[in-house]
Amino acid sequence: MAFEALVDGHTIRIDASEEFGGKDRGPRPKPLVLLALAGCTGMDVISILRKMRIFPKSFIVQIDANLTEEHPKQYDRMKVIYLLEGESIPADKVKRAVQLSEEQYCGVSAMYRKAIPLSFEIQINGQIIE
Repeated sequence: MAFEALVDGHTIRIDASEEFGGKDRGPRPKPLVLLALAGCTGMDVISILRKMRIFPKSFIVQIDANLTEEHPKQYDRMKVIYLLEGESIPADKVKRAVQLSEEQYCGVSAMYRKAIPLSFEIQINGQIIE
């Protein structure tokens, strides 16, 4: 049940859990869909913030997604949650960086948005930004 894929010169192994005949030697394929979104938009947002001379102490991108119960099991919605920590982080500039990523730069979110509802949330120092 394990497969290795060569992606941009890097080897990634995927595998099933033991429950489904694998040996748990790598992640399952579906969570990599979430990773693609987090990585794409995360790289965009941090790059844009750096150009704005904003350097958060911590920057995490989480994806909250709902997996359907029926087969074929698939994500039917995703929410991107941007978590930033640090001093003097201007909410308006973070919102702008997220907006640029979501609407203009991140090809992964553009593709997913065509298939399912995709939303986002920004938290700065634990406070949700409206």
